[in-house]
Amino acid sequence: MTPKTAPYGAWRSPITTDLITGRRVGLSSPRIDGEDVYWIENRPEEAGRAAIVRRAADGTIADAIPAGFNARTRVHEYGGGAYTVQDGVLIFANFADTRLYRVDGEKPPRPITPAGKLRYADVNFDPHRGRLIAVREDHSGAGEAVNSIAALDLEGDERGGEILASGADFYSNPRLSPDGRQLAWLQWNHPNMPWDGCELWVAEVAEDGSLASATRVAGGPEESIFQPEWSPDGTLYFVSDRTGWWNLYRRRGEADEPVAPMEAEFGLPQWVFGMATYAFLDASTLLATYTRDGRWRLGTIDTQSQRGEVSPIETPFTEIDEPFAEQGSAVMIGAGPALAAAVVRYDPARGGFETIKRALDTEIDSGYLSIPEPVEFPTEGGLTAHAFLYLPRNQDFSAPDGELPPLLVQSHGGPTGATSTSLNLGTQFWTSRGFAVLDVNYGGSTGYGRPYRQRLNDAWGIVDVDDHVNGARYLIARGVVDLERTAIRGWSASGYTTLATLAFRDLFRAGASHFGISDLETMTTDTHKFESRYLDGLIGPYPERKDMYMERSPIHHLEGFTEPLILFQGSEDTVVPPDQAETMYEAMASRGLPVAMVVFNGEGHGCRRAENIQRALDGELDFYGQVFGFSPEGEREPVEIANLSRVIG
Repeated sequence: MTPKTAPYGAWRSPITTDLITGRRVGLSSPRIDGEDVYWIENRPEEAGRAAIVRRAADGTIADAIPAGFNARTRVHEYGGGAYTVQDGVLIFANFADTRLYRVDGEKPPRPITPAGKLRYADVNFDPHRGRLIAVREDHSGAGEAVNSIAALDLEGDERGGEILASGADFYSNPRLSPDGRQLAWLQWNHPNMPWDGCELWVAEVAEDGSLASATRVAGGPEESIFQPEWSPDGTLYFVSDRTGWWNLYRRRGEADEPVAPMEAEFGLPQWVFGMATYAFLDASTLLATYTRDGRWRLGTIDTQSQRGEVSPIETPFTEIDEPFAEQGSAVMIGAGPALAAAVVRYDPARGGFETIKRALDTEIDSGYLSIPEPVEFPTEGGLTAHAFLYLPRNQDFSAPDGELPPLLVQSHGGPTGATSTSLNLGTQFWTSRGFAVLDVNYGGSTGYGRPYRQRLNDAWGIVDVDDHVNGARYLIARGVVDLERTAIRGWSASGYTTLATLAFRDLFRAGASHFGISDLETMTTDTHKFESRYLDGLIGPYPERKDMYMERSPIHHLEGFTEPLILFQGSEDTVVPPDQAETMYEAMASRGLPVAMVVFNGEGHGCRRAENIQRALDGELDFYGQVFGFSPEGEREPVEIANLSRVIG
């Protein structure tokens, strides 16, 4: 069929907001328990509820917790590590009341921790003592929450747990050795984030269950440790970035021994609990996923070999998350540029991957999918930055001769994080309508070593802004996109980059900020504990460097805003308080600047409800249509842009 001719941006696409929200689930936290496989599904059609799902040995799939329960924890606000299962006993954290619940077989969940202001995450079984070991966060007192590692009675603990380790600002990854005699964990203190520097501790577990002889064995204020795990033979493994790359190590006596050293990353920024990049298939075989040049790979390491090499495993995936192994097989989340995320099982004996659950049941014709192209481009200081370019693709349409596509420049949240090359229907929503998308891994991103990650130190609002601008300029100079139809978009931390770029640079013709930060000062005085000192490293200590916070806050530089802006904000956001978007909107509107705002009642930091995800995408598309002078196909609720007096045709 001959493609129809229509302007870029106005193409009709089968990748609709109904498809994105109605037939898709988020997948995470795969686990194996005997013959059963478990995972979490985040369901937009159930208001974003996190349901734990089980596939039984006979292949039947059913929810392991009933409707009304939401397996999410609010420790560190971002959560993660919300459940664990062993021998058919399931323990999970419930979002609404923050209590831990126990499920035995088909019996209904029963609470095992008291109602109140205690939160739990990263829960692990201690089968030697009939108890659980978890990270606990206590919000019952004044001031900051108090974090610790606690032991809880598996049958029920009305005390809320017995403290095992305390005194540090943060804890994660409590891991018990196979013989139950040692406990390892991570801890760190303000102002560090765990990817800046944290410590690996090991303690003996005494007869009464308490800890003794606690010793720091690795890490420090300038060394990041990730995912300590005990091998089946009782050797402690962990990931460290001491060489500039997050690589694997193991503890031998009083010394650390590198395992398969290479210029690649086996670690991740620990924003949530339960993150993993490796697991043990058996005592001598370690299954690991690692990233190089923005693409994730999978391989095995023979822990008995002296070669220290990774034996690669061919996969169709470019993103591989959360490997978990038991009894010689493993489960993980796998995805690729044309493959939606799926829970997959890897059996080394048989080879290959079994797909257990797909995030998206609907197959999308490849004629509508844009495959990312890795891009390197020059940026400030003679350095190189990284991104992925998605060109417009829709087999049903072509653009008029001589027309160049509009460009959307975006990046990941964090700001410590990385873009993903897996199939993202949110990105394909734009490319299948005729937009080019540049997804930027700006200086400060992970996946390219510690020095690249540290480019953002003291320079948030500068390095990231420069890299977004230089990425767009690179494409404009190549004649790939339309100079007059360039927009920048982002959410959370990249929402700040969006606002800062519009305030301090003169390139983009429009912007969209989802849950973005406009006032950096409030991020030190009106945010949660986990991130309350994050900006010390990105900007400077507060209040000593208050001048820098004022200098880099878009809200204080409205004179720099000249182009249309749309703001999306959740009314219950505790990470980026709603008054930041409200203040920005009111200030821009009063100054006669083109601005729109959409508020999602009941949403926190990001949209989880299907109707709000749809509204955000449709609203942003309508916004660009008004600003860039085209009429998007299909019906949608328009957004009202105050002070819009022109369009770009």
